[in-house]
Amino acid sequence: MCGRYATSRTSSTLTQAFEADLVRLDAELEPDYNLAPTKPAPVVIGRRDADGSGPLQRELTVAHWGLIPGWAKDRSIGHRLINARAETLAEKPSFKRAFAQRRTLLPADGYYEWYAGGDDGPVDSRGKPRKQPFFIRPKDGSVLAMAGLHEFWKDPETGAWVLSFTVITTTAEDAVGHIHERMPLMVEPGAWDAWLDPAPRPTAELLDLLTPAAPGLLDAYPVSTAVNNVRNNGPELIDPVGSEPAAE
Repeated sequence: MCGRYATSRTSSTLTQAFEADLVRLDAELEPDYNLAPTKPAPVVIGRRDADGSGPLQRELTVAHWGLIPGWAKDRSIGHRLINARAETLAEKPSFKRAFAQRRTLLPADGYYEWYAGGDDGPVDSRGKPRKQPFFIRPKDGSVLAMAGLHEFWKDPETGAWVLSFTVITTTAEDAVGHIHERMPLMVEPGAWDAWLDPAPRPTAELLDLLTPAAPGLLDAYPVSTAVNNVRNNGPELIDPVGSEPAAE
């Protein structure tokens, strides 16, 4: 799964990187090196005129992590819908409508995964395997375009609209697979418009737009266990540390 990631680019950088036509932000994006579920994050969504005419426009905006389907009675369901498995997202009631019409790109510097080690690895004070966090990012320092879905949900109490998202994951392969069995799916730049376009497309065609990171593209290295606490936030969280878990 993907349960934590980092995003530090400014709105102008992301606008240029994703060639966004529209920017709808209440304030400048704040760097977040420990982005956790329920927190706001930059997203890129596709827009067309209400009647479906006109060119596709890419919009940079902010959404909350944890998908809230339009039929949800309250927003608490978002805590359980932070990831969508690529293998089942076209059939799951929570995801299939968003997959059909509301697909998104999620800019990220990289993401975190936790490696439990073997049976003979270090343990914590309760005797359980101590998990070592790893940061996984592009070797060339470019922005990841993780694949996601978004939904618009109207709060029945306040009448306010909430934009939320989920990260699409797949089986992890290559060097990343030994750290965790799942990883986010990516969308290559040449497929961005097709992925973001809300116009109907065959399921198989949409799934073909999703790709795991190319072998050798990502760099994975251990980082401090300070990232385990969501209250910790800063660029030092993505600094490499020794291969052994740091003391808690």
